[in-house]
Amino acid sequence: MTACSTLAFEPHDIAAQLDARGHYQVPLDGEFALSIKLFHYSSLRHTRGPTWHERLELFVPLEGRTLFRMGDRTIELDPGDLLVVENRTLHHVVDFPGFDTRAIVVSFRPEFVYSLGSPSYDYTFLAPFYSSSERRPRVLPLPKEPDACQSVRRLVECRFASADTPLYRAGCKAFLLQLLFELGHRFPASEQQHFDFIRQQQRALRLKAVFDHVREHYAERLTVAHAAHMVGMSQPQFMKTFKKVSGMTLVAYVTHVRLANGTRLLRDTDRTIADIACCVGFSDQSYFDKMFKRAFGRTPKAFRLGSHGSKSSQVLT
Repeated sequence: MTACSTLAFEPHDIAAQLDARGHYQVPLDGEFALSIKLFHYSSLRHTRGPTWHERLELFVPLEGRTLFRMGDRTIELDPGDLLVVENRTLHHVVDFPGFDTRAIVVSFRPEFVYSLGSPSYDYTFLAPFYSSSERRPRVLPLPKEPDACQSVRRLVECRFASADTPLYRAGCKAFLLQLLFELGHRFPASEQQHFDFIRQQQRALRLKAVFDHVREHYAERLTVAHAAHMVGMSQPQFMKTFKKVSGMTLVAYVTHVRLANGTRLLRDTDRTIADIACCVGFSDQSYFDKMFKRAFGRTPKAFRLGSHGSKSSQVLT
């Protein structure tokens, strides 16, 4: 794709953004909840293991043979094939001898396109991500779909333009909607799937106070009783709803947020590990070390050494 010919691709290294359950967290701007990553995957260097996330995702390999695992299925993709990822299903790019490809990964929060206040027909933009009644993967070969291919090209050009201005951000959204319009023709959703999505949106909106509280006060103790009281639910109702929305328990979610902030402090500051452990809400360094290694496969010390050592060799895209 010519739009990428002059752009730098970063090694696929996302280990620091995964928790113990493979949840992949990417910080997104509240007003511009869109991320476009240009990744280089190879047998020599890419993060192994399955991931899942709330963000909706599109994956486009640009060259070579690519195998993509979703749940119990392995999908073989040709260069230019656009895959609609089942984001909540465990998924990953499969390694094999000689594996070497670059890929465009587009992800965004559903509310970037459709929220409870949007016109009902805006939901059709998200239909490809919820039309999963068939077992066949949703793959669109861009070389055979010039309008969709043009949308991807313009989206990438707009996102990586030299000026990150409101006009270019508006352009990104416009080209993303064009792409989703093309996908919607091929992968429509049923009314039941629309209803299920609305219910999930309503649950998330009801829990917003808890998510906001954890984001601002993640180092403080938060009991299920207090969280349930914040949103006017009984404790059993809260635990059931929270698990449906976040995919994990309240304790696991708070731990995830604490560890995510811990990785940021390890990478961007020179504070001691004991100080960071206390700052993000862990009772002592040994427990922080244990949970960090369980989540990321290495100790905080090893993470810090690796992070500092790789800053000069990676190109930000």
